[in-house]
Amino acid sequence: MLSDHFANRQLTSAELEGFQQNGYCHLAGLLKPAGIEQMLKECMDAWAEEKGPYDPNSTWLKNALLVDIHHKSKLVRDYYFEGPLVEIANQIKGATSQLTLKMRGNTSVFGWHQDNGYGELAPYNATTCLAALEDNNAETGCLWVLPGSHKQGQIQTRCNAEDREKLGEVVVDVDESQAIPVPMKAGDCLLLGCWTLHKSEGNFSEDQDRRVLFLRYADADAVEVYNDNRPRLGRLLSGSTIFPEVATFESEL
Repeated sequence: MLSDHFANRQLTSAELEGFQQNGYCHLAGLLKPAGIEQMLKECMDAWAEEKGPYDPNSTWLKNALLVDIHHKSKLVRDYYFEGPLVEIANQIKGATSQLTLKMRGNTSVFGWHQDNGYGELAPYNATTCLAALEDNNAETGCLWVLPGSHKQGQIQTRCNAEDREKLGEVVVDVDESQAIPVPMKAGDCLLLGCWTLHKSEGNFSEDQDRRVLFLRYADADAVEVYNDNRPRLGRLLSGSTIFPEVATFESEL
């Protein structure tokens, strides 16, 4: 049963107000211990099958990302399509998935950026949901955020469809004097607005990895500004859409 793996909850009025004010919200315990254990197993089995063992000399892309993880893990798919984040995303009014790893010894920094900087979506209510699959802190490269940074709106990065396919870094210069780390316990979820600036440092731990499930929820009628305003393809999880291709996308999953 899904209730054995996920907590069933919505945002409180205080959490929703905090998200709107600060651009992020840290939710504790959305994944239960049984869900964490099973999801880690399915995700790492998928990782090993596609990418093999960790190679510290390989590229950041091979070491850090496994896209469309919901195609490879049933529990990720259940969490993405039927878990508590669907209703939470509806509350925010704002989909893609990937597995994000920063293994021990991977000391690369992932610089300050907006998630909308890696592919501008409109309307500007897309929400990133980062689920911690194990405890993470400053030593293992937890996320840092700039509270309130979403209020400056979209930062133009000149990222077009071709640039996005290359998956290069899009780094923004910021005054990080007000930045704060967001350590998380396994099972916690961090919600980020599409304009909220955030980064992660390297993993300097000798015995602990940092594995995070990255899910993004967008408006059912969202378009890719960087791609001639074509519809953003993702499974329709709630409501209706004006785009027939969105209505049928991944309906077989």
